[in-house]
Amino acid sequence: MSTLAVGTIKSISSAAPVFQNTSGTEKGRLVEAYADFDGSGTVSLTNSYNISSLTDNGVGDYTFSFTNALSSANYCAFGSAETITNHRLTGGSYSTKSTTTCRMKYGLSGGTNAVGFDVDFNTPCFIVIGAQ
Repeated sequence: MSTLAVGTIKSISSAAPVFQNTSGTEKGRLVEAYADFDGSGTVSLTNSYNISSLTDNGVGDYTFSFTNALSSANYCAFGSAETITNHRLTGGSYSTKSTTTCRMKYGLSGGTNAVGFDVDFNTPCFIVIGAQ
């Protein structure tokens, strides 16, 4: 087994690098975008990659704008959040997505509230993988 230790990995084209095994089978991709943000009160990005702005559309409803447009809208978008109260699971799902933005709605699943109950969370996250 070899170890590759470099400061930069660069694709030979404008596409992102793809990880393959010795047979040429794709084994993984890089994250296209992510955000850790404060979703309650004044909404703000805490840490992000390829996110130029975050828009608060209402309770538990956010739009992420990408710094660099994705190559297609065929990507997986996922959101998660830490609960503020004693709810078992929180998450987000996209309502609309394009190569330049993704709108996510966050809510509760289980606990005392109905599934899909919109909530502002203080530590939600967002991730995009797989645009091609």
